[in-house]
Amino acid sequence: MLSEVMEQATASANSAVLKAVPDGGTTLTGALVLGEQVILAHVGDSRAYIVTAEGIEQVTRDHSLVQRLKELGQITADEAAIHPQRSVLYKAVGQSEGLEVDVISRRLAPGAILLLCSDGLWSLVGDQQIFQIIQKAASLQMAGEALVAAANSAGGPDNITAVLVQLPS
Repeated sequence: MLSEVMEQATASANSAVLKAVPDGGTTLTGALVLGEQVILAHVGDSRAYIVTAEGIEQVTRDHSLVQRLKELGQITADEAAIHPQRSVLYKAVGQSEGLEVDVISRRLAPGAILLLCSDGLWSLVGDQQIFQIIQKAASLQMAGEALVAAANSAGGPDNITAVLVQLPS
């Protein structure tokens, strides 16, 4: 099954990071797109979004302390955005053996855009601004460049990654 392939690939990446950088860690949001199906492997706080003409949807769930506090109702979204521990992860590639990977399978509508991005983008550029930038761009390349430019304009203190893939209409 393809979800098992994605889970195993992430486990292999986890082992490689543990071996090469014993005190390191990283996030991973990977996608396998086959026709109209996308299978995501996700660990950490990089994100996957699906963008259509109707709007933007965050598909992945951050594995961060702040996200957990939001889910428990202990802080609001506004408080999370400025929380001093917003980048503290409770799950990351390279933290430990036996990594639990979120594997998500979704159907993509014709013309849908899949955005994979790091927190260097989404922490500085809100979902609605991301949506508007993608909708206004003449191409995916230009959308990616505009997203990175928007994050840099907002301060850009972290690495900024944006990968966009569009299904044929």
